[in-house]
Amino acid sequence: MHKRILVLLFWVFTGASLQAQAPTFTNSVGIEFVLIQPGSMVVGKFEPAVSRLKNKPANRRTLPESTYVKADEMARQAAQPGFTVTLDKPYYIGKFEVTQAQWQKVMGNNPSFFKGDKVVDDAGKHPVENITWQDTQKFIQKLNKLDPAHRYRLPTEFEWEYAARAGAEGDIPWPDARAMAVLGGTTTSTIGQKQPNAWGLYDMLGNVWEWVQDYYNEKIFPDPVPPRSGKQHVLKGASFTGDSKNATYMTHAAGPGNGYDIGFRLVMEVK
Repeated sequence: MHKRILVLLFWVFTGASLQAQAPTFTNSVGIEFVLIQPGSMVVGKFEPAVSRLKNKPANRRTLPESTYVKADEMARQAAQPGFTVTLDKPYYIGKFEVTQAQWQKVMGNNPSFFKGDKVVDDAGKHPVENITWQDTQKFIQKLNKLDPAHRYRLPTEFEWEYAARAGAEGDIPWPDARAMAVLGGTTTSTIGQKQPNAWGLYDMLGNVWEWVQDYYNEKIFPDPVPPRSGKQHVLKGASFTGDSKNATYMTHAAGPGNGYDIGFRLVMEVK
């Protein structure tokens, strides 16, 4: 009895409207969204480690122990505890990266490099790329006019990373990255060809880098409060040109990059 009362109170105080949101939604342009519930994560945590060779062959030369001791000290000095980020509002994020066909439907053109005879399948199902951050704002502005019942924007860096992690506390293991990320190719790929993350989102790593809303702070990691101005905006997620070492949720990069491997996914705000 007490357990049922506690569940009811949780439902009331977290807001019936939040609980009533559909877990997925597809808009009039065909862009699919997944509902992300509020939560917390630690950002910017960095714990470098020094590996020592185990069971080394007798005839193999190794570094002196003093070198490893020095490396351990340097690793401790470089370590960062990170900081907690709390997202207190639900939001919808694109299940996939915005495609060339969706861009064409909204904008009436296709700026992508990998189209036509540059791909072997339907380019319309590939992510749109070769776009600047300013281009994404034009797309969003037009989409908001076409669909005034909803409000679209780029995710913040923290919204993007929280959704990409899908509840994971640490960085993604390389075997998981290879299973979920579109890497090591010569072109973009059709969206959704690899495994989704735990929350049903595809291509959060690989295929194309993704623009987010925040300005870049010119640092290795983001700040707890993103800068209000800057020279460029943040890119997340790596692209098809990388390998599993590049596929990490925590990469805090900036544009303009190569261009031909930069796209985006959208956030749709919860009413």
